[in-house]
Amino acid sequence: MRKNPLILVTNDDGITAPGILNLIKVVRKFTNRIVVVAPDSPQSGMGHAITMNAMLRLKKQDIEGTEAYACSGTPVDCVKIATSKVLKEKPDLVVSGINHGSNSSINVIYSGTMSAAVEGAIEGIPSIGFSLCNHSIDADFSHVHSYIEKIIHFALNNSSSNFSCLNVNFPAVPFDMINGIRVCRQADAMWEEEFNERHDPAGNPYYWMTGKFVNHEPEKEDTDEWALSHNFVSVVPVQFDVTAHQSLALLKDLENE
Repeated sequence: MRKNPLILVTNDDGITAPGILNLIKVVRKFTNRIVVVAPDSPQSGMGHAITMNAMLRLKKQDIEGTEAYACSGTPVDCVKIATSKVLKEKPDLVVSGINHGSNSSINVIYSGTMSAAVEGAIEGIPSIGFSLCNHSIDADFSHVHSYIEKIIHFALNNSSSNFSCLNVNFPAVPFDMINGIRVCRQADAMWEEEFNERHDPAGNPYYWMTGKFVNHEPEKEDTDEWALSHNFVSVVPVQFDVTAHQSLALLKDLENE
């Protein structure tokens, strides 16, 4: 681990969210070289969206002595503009969160928190997304600080190895009920959405998305959903290569058609 590493902090809940303030507190234990670039308003569910047809603005702020910038764009915009315009050198680590709500299983696809972390990995920077399975704005994050510290310490000491991005989720239980860390895979789970048709005051129809989350393999002990349901901290290594490698051999037959 480099002495006094440069760490970029971001999120998708916005620069004033309690989660990012808690993450900054933990990061301060490792370095005084912290730069925060985070959305100026909530950007949950933005996935890997980027801003292409609008201006991006940065507004410099101070978060208890930490250099910070509120960005008008998406979480991925925040990482891109941080590494391109704000930082003078490549950061040693990107940390994103702490998200208010789970980003386990399929949620990693939709998550702005995780997309920011994945963008860091795309740019060759070890990156971690942290999420607490509690959507409340008043959620208590203090009990997960020690786990965040442990995982960041690991990342900084293994930055030259093959890991590039971690998806970390914390169960919403007190510290003494957490059973430890479980390294696992993404569960086969998904949202089954419903769109309720409603009508505005003028009588025009509109749709409100609802639905339920369904885990198709609840008994599989090697998944993040199992880990969280049994009060473990789930750690899933994430990659941005979305090639279905298992299908390459089969599809080779197309070349001979």
